[in-house]
Amino acid sequence: MAKVSKTNAMRILDKEKIPYEIKTYEYDESDLSGVTAAEKMGVDPNTIFKTLLLKDEKQNPMVCVIPVNQEISLKTLASQSGCKKCEMVHLKELLGLTGYIRGGCSPIGMKKLYPTFVESSALSLSQIGVSGGKRGIQILLSPQDLIKITNAKTFDNK
Repeated sequence: MAKVSKTNAMRILDKEKIPYEIKTYEYDESDLSGVTAAEKMGVDPNTIFKTLLLKDEKQNPMVCVIPVNQEISLKTLASQSGCKKCEMVHLKELLGLTGYIRGGCSPIGMKKLYPTFVESSALSLSQIGVSGGKRGIQILLSPQDLIKITNAKTFDNK
């Protein structure tokens, strides 16, 4: 594996002494899907989680982390997060709100610590992958450590 320069997410994990592994893969601008990333890394897509940025009815950002092979249930997330409704943030807002670009948005190390919700299936796994903060980089860590570092709550995306 080529040497990977540290991302903000990695620096935060290092500072907090949270163990993690890095997995890299070749990405294609035309297909930034997490399922494709999982296939390229040779791992089960149920263990790789994507980071979604949403806004509640008051336009407050919130972060959702779900397996790459799932679609978010906006009604379920709204209900379980205590807001009336939520919607995806427009792509043009992503960089300004998080400091990350599409395909490289990590739940760790955003510009602000937004309310974060991790899909509960993560708890049944010893390790999950999330974006490392750049396209082509995944951070593998325990779901409990991800929840701790992001101050997240779990939810059932059903």
